[in-house]
Amino acid sequence: MTLQTPNKLKARPGEVTAVLRRILAENSHDYRWTYVMVITCSLIVSGTTAFTAWIMAPMVNQIFYERRGDAIVWICAGFMAAFLLRGFAGYGQAVALAKIGNNLVARYQKRIFDHLMKLGVGFFNDTRSGRLAAQVNENVGGIRDLLSLTLTSITRDAVTLLGLLGVMVYQDPVLSLSSLLIGPPLIWAVVYLTRRVRRITRESVLINSRLIGAVQEATQGIAIVKAFTMEDELSSRIGKLASDAEQRSNKIARVSERLSPISDMLAGFAVTSVIAYSGYRALVLGQPPGAVFSFITALILAYDPARRLARMQVGMERALVNARMIYELLDLEPKQGDAPGATKANFTTGEVRFNNVSFRYVEETPVLQDLSFVAAAGKMTAVIGASGAGKTTLVALLQRFYDVESGTIEIDGQDISKVTKQSLRGSIAYVSQAPYLFEGTIRDNIRYGRPSATDAEIEQAARLAAADEFIRQQPQGYDTPVGENGATLSGGQRQRVSIARAIVRQAPILLLDEATSALDNEAEARVQQALTKVMEGRTTIVIAHRLSTVVNADHIIVLEQGHLVEEGTHASLMADPHSVYARFHRIQGVKGLGLVDDSAPAETSVQELETQDIAGSTP
Repeated sequence: MTLQTPNKLKARPGEVTAVLRRILAENSHDYRWTYVMVITCSLIVSGTTAFTAWIMAPMVNQIFYERRGDAIVWICAGFMAAFLLRGFAGYGQAVALAKIGNNLVARYQKRIFDHLMKLGVGFFNDTRSGRLAAQVNENVGGIRDLLSLTLTSITRDAVTLLGLLGVMVYQDPVLSLSSLLIGPPLIWAVVYLTRRVRRITRESVLINSRLIGAVQEATQGIAIVKAFTMEDELSSRIGKLASDAEQRSNKIARVSERLSPISDMLAGFAVTSVIAYSGYRALVLGQPPGAVFSFITALILAYDPARRLARMQVGMERALVNARMIYELLDLEPKQGDAPGATKANFTTGEVRFNNVSFRYVEETPVLQDLSFVAAAGKMTAVIGASGAGKTTLVALLQRFYDVESGTIEIDGQDISKVTKQSLRGSIAYVSQAPYLFEGTIRDNIRYGRPSATDAEIEQAARLAAADEFIRQQPQGYDTPVGENGATLSGGQRQRVSIARAIVRQAPILLLDEATSALDNEAEARVQQALTKVMEGRTTIVIAHRLSTVVNADHIIVLEQGHLVEEGTHASLMADPHSVYARFHRIQGVKGLGLVDDSAPAETSVQELETQDIAGSTP
């Protein structure tokens, strides 16, 4: 399941309570004293608001009706104290809630990233990275909003409303009962609107994540965009997404804000009815106006917390949608965890053995079938074959990016499925055919291979990777920022930095997946010479299309549609002119077409190769 898969839009009974209880269970212990402060400040705000309504009765009766001068001092002092207390308490509450909210966002961002790092490669193959990052960034605020809305609504608005209702009942029970008649229609309106908001909010989240993800992908692939003149097409596509996002946001605003005119109309009806009736009692029955003024003040002050409580349910639905989507991600179980009782790998020589390994990404298409071979310890084993033959899959299985369907993979006699993935991958240095550099400097990117590496070791690794010369020509040398995915470096330079990263790792097993494919002939020769020194004493598995990179391999295996069809040394395989390896060598040497079977005309060979690509390619 990916985050883009729509879930049921209707919340289950008690789901808000369940999600809120989970948030509190995970975080309340760390915030308990801040919660105490928030609740205390909220109670002060609620109490002073109710006091302001209550004191209106003695103010009107004693100052304006009875004309008592001595009452002015204590009534003014009471008003001043109430406003001062409410001001400071409101400030303290707002700061404390902001602190909790900001910490929650940071906490869940860290937690989500840690969880993403535990998920398998398959999850990321099915999920667009830009869209995932955008959606997580948009959803994480739901946790904060759900908690903040609950705290402010319960501890401030609900308590304030109860206090003001108490003042109203105390001053005039009959009028209090009549004013509460607005409750049922307001509740009906809230229930109706929350159902509408729930569906629209989820649609809005998904569309916004697609929009931000599309912008991110377009900027990352700007060279391709320019080269293929895709600007107009992408602008049209992103413009449509932006319009869709705008329409959903406008719809949310229209539906959410419908509560305002409804509540205003009901509140206006209640207030005008109370004023008319109380005016009749004052003029006809001659009752003192203080109680009526106090009642009306309490009624007007009660309008804001009542409206916020009504709107809270709408806001809670929006926050709930976001919180649910965050927990959908956090609740994903890694499909490929460490086996129960997995031990730390303890590799000594680094011999790699594939025993009848079969694997498929999808049920209908096998990629490797009963593959068996041995990569001798301290030796170089080369793997060749047409695209789609399963070479890169072999490397992925060795690193346990996926688990084998059947058979076993052993290193020094240890089944890699029974050791921890971290210790397994810590024993392997990997160079992919698509070099990837991270934000930071050149030195930072090399150090990712081994965080404890010294600057001297980093520079030594760069020299072995034939990268030291061009690095020192950069404006800041090793401390030059590389830009997004190494945009400031050429493809060959990025590849040499990634090779240096693998060298500094000092692992017993070295995997090179088309490691020199991005280099020119001169740079390739220099790197190959450097790698020859690096590979001494290490078990090296090389995936290559260029046969010039494998002629000196100690052992060569040839794959064809997931099967091992030949193995041996360059000399032994070339001794048979009809061998697949020999045909590959002739085709590459004469026609320059790459690893294509020359048993048929060139057109047919290319067509067959493309068929293999489609049938055996990874997702």
